[in-house]
Amino acid sequence: MELITSDKNPTVKLASALLSQSRQRKKSGQTVLEGTHLIDAVLRTQIPITHILLSESAHSHTEVQHLLTRLPHQPPIYTLSNRLYQSIRTLGTGIDMMAIIDIPSPILTPSQTINKDCLILNDIQDNGNVGTLLRTAAAIGIDTILCTTGTAQVWSPKTLRAGMGAQFSLTIYEGLQISDILNHVKTPLFATSSHTDNLIYKQDLTAPIAWVLGHEGQGVCDELMQCATPIALPQPNGQESLNVAIAGALCLYETLRQRKYASNS
Repeated sequence: MELITSDKNPTVKLASALLSQSRQRKKSGQTVLEGTHLIDAVLRTQIPITHILLSESAHSHTEVQHLLTRLPHQPPIYTLSNRLYQSIRTLGTGIDMMAIIDIPSPILTPSQTINKDCLILNDIQDNGNVGTLLRTAAAIGIDTILCTTGTAQVWSPKTLRAGMGAQFSLTIYEGLQISDILNHVKTPLFATSSHTDNLIYKQDLTAPIAWVLGHEGQGVCDELMQCATPIALPQPNGQESLNVAIAGALCLYETLRQRKYASNS
């Protein structure tokens, strides 16, 4: 086992840049999974791991060794001194293991249409909100996600942590223009809005829906809102608005309730 102690090592420099720079992730088309939970999640998919980085103290950890035995092929494994690993990691105390992967990048083809349930993220900028919405969508069975250009990076380390690996069970289209969404999504659009009295509990949500959730401050853009049914969530105590991830979770779970758990009476 060769121990790496220098931050000038090319793989260490790459991992550090991918962890901290969105530009580097876009340039190389790669990202970093920190921690054993995300690495376990990716090993359940067909997405290959290109590099493994471990701290010296984690190298003999039982969970790490188990994950290494599950690798379908043998990528390079780099052992870093504890000090060096801790200098680049963004995850708190835990098992010091990270993996570099190529970012899945599906593309909408010109003839492709989406006529099933989907979730549209319209310029949601907070990584935690995006990750939470991805996790919620995966939980209820929506597997198609469309993100406009201003939406936080779905495959950034922060969003991956917030999503807890939900990304690996979803088909996610990023960097879309509004015209891309309107051209390809044929499912009726329902958009959350604070400027309507059209309460969600009065809607029939049993047919396929494209839920649209918008920017934390500005909401859904006018171009999408004009093509959507505006939906309100009741707030009897008069708060200005709900956090977008909470609002989205309520919408998605009301959809699930109507389809699978509504009373027959």
